[in-house]
Amino acid sequence: MKNVAINTNPVNFKEIPGWGMDVDIENEPTYPMKHYTGDDHSRSGYDRSITQTRDVEILMSNERPQISAVHGNTVPPSGLSGLIRRYAFQHSEDRYRHWLPLILADRINMFEGLIEDFRKGYVPNFIEERGLRMEVKHNLKGLVSKMITTAAIGYGLYLLCRKRK
Repeated sequence: MKNVAINTNPVNFKEIPGWGMDVDIENEPTYPMKHYTGDDHSRSGYDRSITQTRDVEILMSNERPQISAVHGNTVPPSGLSGLIRRYAFQHSEDRYRHWLPLILADRINMFEGLIEDFRKGYVPNFIEERGLRMEVKHNLKGLVSKMITTAAIGYGLYLLCRKRK
């Protein structure tokens, strides 16, 4: 494995709220029902794997103090979608303020990718990439329904914007 660094910053996981909550044998819900060997709870004392080095910006949860041992580094956050992702990772994973911006960032990133494709001179084949040929062949009624719904919503938004002017 290339670009490997050994983690020299150990974390006291006992300080993280809820960490190891299933280690207590007396508090395990399956204890009376399963065949207990004694080895089931030794898994929490493992040595952490060697971590991959960071050569691009990696967004991390604010609930976990360390980066994952292996992570994707081919597409660092950039542009407007990157700003939205950075905002989302400032919030806890149990909040809509984390997940909804990430969904929005994915949609914006798709448009940023299209702009990048056009900038490089590549014209995407929308019919093939969106699966429209198969949709016509196997789900024509659903496709027509989607197109009518999209057109109605688009026209409604157009009228709403026109009315505001």
